[in-house]
Amino acid sequence: MTTTTLQEETLTAASLAGGDVPPTVSPTQPPTSDPSTYKFLKAMLPHLPLLLRTAVLHLLRLSPQSPYLDLKTALIVSVLRAYINPPNPKTISETKQFLNRFPSIKGKIWVATYSIPTPTPETQSAIQSLFSSAITALSHDGKTRLPSMPEVRSVEGEWTGYRANATSSSRLPEGLSQRELYSEMMKEATGKSTILYFHGGAYWLMDPATHRPTTKTLAKVTGGRCFSVRYRLAPEDPFPAAVMDGLVAYLGLLYPEEGAFHAAVPAEEIVFAGDSAGGNLCLSLLQLILHLHRSGRKEVMYNGRTVDIPIPAGLALNSPWTDVTHSSPSCVSNAPFDYLPEPSVLHSAESKRPACSIWPSTPKRRHIYVSDELMTHPLVSVVLAKSWEGAPPVYICTGWELLADEDKYLAKKMWEEDGVRVRLEEYEGMPHCFGLIFPGLKEARRCFSGWGGFIKEVVEGSGERGSRFLTVRAGTLEEVERKGEEVSRMRGEVVRRRMEGMLRGGPEAVAKL
Repeated sequence: MTTTTLQEETLTAASLAGGDVPPTVSPTQPPTSDPSTYKFLKAMLPHLPLLLRTAVLHLLRLSPQSPYLDLKTALIVSVLRAYINPPNPKTISETKQFLNRFPSIKGKIWVATYSIPTPTPETQSAIQSLFSSAITALSHDGKTRLPSMPEVRSVEGEWTGYRANATSSSRLPEGLSQRELYSEMMKEATGKSTILYFHGGAYWLMDPATHRPTTKTLAKVTGGRCFSVRYRLAPEDPFPAAVMDGLVAYLGLLYPEEGAFHAAVPAEEIVFAGDSAGGNLCLSLLQLILHLHRSGRKEVMYNGRTVDIPIPAGLALNSPWTDVTHSSPSCVSNAPFDYLPEPSVLHSAESKRPACSIWPSTPKRRHIYVSDELMTHPLVSVVLAKSWEGAPPVYICTGWELLADEDKYLAKKMWEEDGVRVRLEEYEGMPHCFGLIFPGLKEARRCFSGWGGFIKEVVEGSGERGSRFLTVRAGTLEEVERKGEEVSRMRGEVVRRRMEGMLRGGPEAVAKL
């Protein structure tokens, strides 16, 4: 393991994980020169005791991770944990400015930027009304105070496809318009799948550009294409702006305006996919659509005509964030395997974060993404949704991460109570979004095979039809079948009580439950 290799993988992982990467190095441009390597090593010096301790415990097989991770991965997880939990965090503005940058486009990938135009005023009013009524109807008491309703805007995204004949250093052809790039991409699309992708980043970080390696790989595995949405981010644009952008993007695929790059895409060929907060957005958008169908409002006025809002072919989720309060038991018990901060550490770090022009918000709220009174709303903490009946097939991948319990509980509830076809894959010893963060691991390759394979399966009608619950062994990739009823021991009333306890008294109150 060379210094350069560790440097490249650590910075790339830190960028995707949303850590406060030291400003002396770039997370999007891997180092190639000695000065850059020197800066990296200098940035690593404060973490040297941590690295040595991690290495010694790993080599002696005394750390919880050692039976499951190789040494390099264990070291990167430790450094990520330190980056994400710095003793002196930057302001929200500084962190966003540094991490939300666009890397250059090169390699085996097609990218064409496209904007779904701003809907007509009539459509804007219809969508805002739809959200207002759904937020009220889905609240636990039907009396939730509505958030300030955002404008309905144009939604930009990146069409992404796999470019088979390119090299790792290939650039996009010069002189081509975005429409022409899209046409070139479509020449290589062999499958029917259209993936509506929502990136992760806790609803305030990242961009379709940071997730191009992910969307490219999904396009390769499925033979299809991805439309990766550049949705609005918090804290400037809190809930429900991102979900609203998701709905506009979906309608734009289904009912493109004249002159759009793409033809109308049937709902049975569209799969919502996302990681972390993007997985939450997928579930929130689906829960909204299910509510509209249940309430007999599955039509909306869209650019001069009344159209259906159909249910998509499926959902394919990687480490979805379903409880924004971080109240599940695994948020503490799985901390040794994850780089994400457990709640007490997160609360302590956020209390030290300096103020800036965009945070704290006005009026003040505790969560970057959502107002305090909506943190347990089922369009925000989707784990509390009462019913998923009528949902399409759902794939969920999780590791031994902080979010594991909420993901497994949701998978079991969907299958057992709501009759949803579910595919759950739990990977031994793996951290949050490991497939994206550590693409070189064989577990990551298995993850993308299962994730993309599911998408292709639900669109093209191939493969297995029933629910499956798997544990994937570290190292061997052995698939161990599990009974659905044994996947989670959590019960709905306990989930709600823990979330309410977190909001009232923080991690200490939840620990007593």
